[in-house]
Amino acid sequence: MFGDLMGMMGKLKETQEKVEATKKRMETVLIDEESSDKLIQLTVTANSQLKSIAIADELLNDKEQLEDYLILTLNKALSRAQHVYETEVAAVAKDGIPDIPGMDLFKSKELLS
Repeated sequence: MFGDLMGMMGKLKETQEKVEATKKRMETVLIDEESSDKLIQLTVTANSQLKSIAIADELLNDKEQLEDYLILTLNKALSRAQHVYETEVAAVAKDGIPDIPGMDLFKSKELLS
């Protein structure tokens, strides 16, 4: 019994290290997004850090339109980044955590952050 427990604890520690490594790797995963008419193009990491932005000259003359474009495109990119991040971290975590009846550890996003 204790051998199983020690093995499980070791596997949990290994899984935690893999999750942390995956989170670190998400800093290098780039997600490109653009507005439907390609007037704004941007890149974010899977950790939701803005890396680059390109704005067409024609948007620079209309502040309100530029703001709208930025909000829509950034929200789309950040949503994709969050999905990639959660999917990658959950896959690593779920692979390493033993199946304990009655404990669905992945119902809460708190475990992934």
